[in-house]
Amino acid sequence: MFQWRLPQALCVLSVCVCLALAYEDDIEVNYADTYYNEITEGETPEPTPSPAPCSSADLTKWDKMFSMLENSQMRENMLLQYADDIIKVEMGSLRSEMLRFVAQYGGSCGAAVETAGRRMTLQLEGRLRDTLDRFKAGDQTSAARNSVGRSNHLEAMLQQLLSTTRTQMSRLAKLETSCFSSPGAGTGTNTKTGFQLPRGGGAGLSEQEVTRRDAALDSVLAVLQEMKVELGEVLRSSRQRHLPAGCEMALLFPMRSRRIYTAVIPDVRLSLSSFTVCMWVKQTTVSNKTVLFSYGNRRNPYEIQLLLSQTSALFTVGGEAHLVEGRDVVKPGQWIHLCGSWSSEQGLASLWADGKKVASTPGVAEGHVLPEEGSLQLGQERNGCCPTSSSSSVAGFEGGFDPKLAFAGKMTGVNMWDKVLSEEKISQLALQEGQGCDQRGSIVAWGVTEMVPHGGAQFII
Repeated sequence: MFQWRLPQALCVLSVCVCLALAYEDDIEVNYADTYYNEITEGETPEPTPSPAPCSSADLTKWDKMFSMLENSQMRENMLLQYADDIIKVEMGSLRSEMLRFVAQYGGSCGAAVETAGRRMTLQLEGRLRDTLDRFKAGDQTSAARNSVGRSNHLEAMLQQLLSTTRTQMSRLAKLETSCFSSPGAGTGTNTKTGFQLPRGGGAGLSEQEVTRRDAALDSVLAVLQEMKVELGEVLRSSRQRHLPAGCEMALLFPMRSRRIYTAVIPDVRLSLSSFTVCMWVKQTTVSNKTVLFSYGNRRNPYEIQLLLSQTSALFTVGGEAHLVEGRDVVKPGQWIHLCGSWSSEQGLASLWADGKKVASTPGVAEGHVLPEEGSLQLGQERNGCCPTSSSSSVAGFEGGFDPKLAFAGKMTGVNMWDKVLSEEKISQLALQEGQGCDQRGSIVAWGVTEMVPHGGAQFII
């Protein structure tokens, strides 16, 4: 069987080899091109120029600028967005920390705020009581000085302020009850203040507590500010009703009249080569020229003059040609301290207002000496403009006074020295809460030198 299959396999193999050889001879592979593209040397064509690549047109400086602006705007928007995101995250964390802090320490903060408010209120009421007691004690002394009406008015104002203080205390108590306690809001209670802290409820309840406390603090602050304003008004009114620098009396010039003035009769003759004159004045009304202090004789009525002109103060020696002016120093209805000093040797004239030198002029009446036998008056000047009738004439005065120059108001602390005072001395005299009236002048001494009121002028206490 095997011998038969072996020749058969050989025959099949030989047939296959013959077929393969026959097929390989018939196939010819042609690698040549299927088209004819032969070009001779004489027929070489010129190369076709290729178009240039697309290029953008040159940008102008304005185009470049707009491009830069767009780029910067985009960067700015990106930075703003980034900053906004950071702020939101930080604010959120800060808010959570604040709420956590309030929930933990709110009771002690509320107690401190409440205690501080009560202490301030009690201190204010104590001070008002002391002030009222002091003024009541002062009423007993001032009764002999005919100032009962003024003290009663001041006492009524202080009583009204004390009543207002008590009302504000009751309001604060109600505010404590309503804002520093939250009934039914939780179980954590501060026994000292009645302040309740919620243990549950989270950030919502804590935020409500913070809002209430802010409102309470704002209310307390507003009340204290109102009380401060009212107390300041009372103190200003009290200062205006009392005389400055410890003075116990004043000259009152009730109106502007040619008959209202005060004659000063010094014990020493005014033959001076230097002097300083000072006074406190509170004017009711001021014209273009209002006389405060005037000294002169028949030859020259204007040897010394201390004047007011609207809001300005004026000082002259030897005549109106030598004026020293201090502007915007006078405030209507308020006490002001004025001083004028002059030295013949240097001819230096200086004007002081409330202890400050406001004007100084050299060469004023240099080498001049004030004449003797002159007349000195307050609130008027002798200029001989307006003759008076024989019935109203005053010895030594040939002429009358001009009502347009008359002073209306109060005057105190009038003193005159025969020398130029130092800056330190004048500053001490100008202290409204000081004791300047205790300092007496060597030529004219307030409370010692004879002063004779005329017309409606009078001394008041």
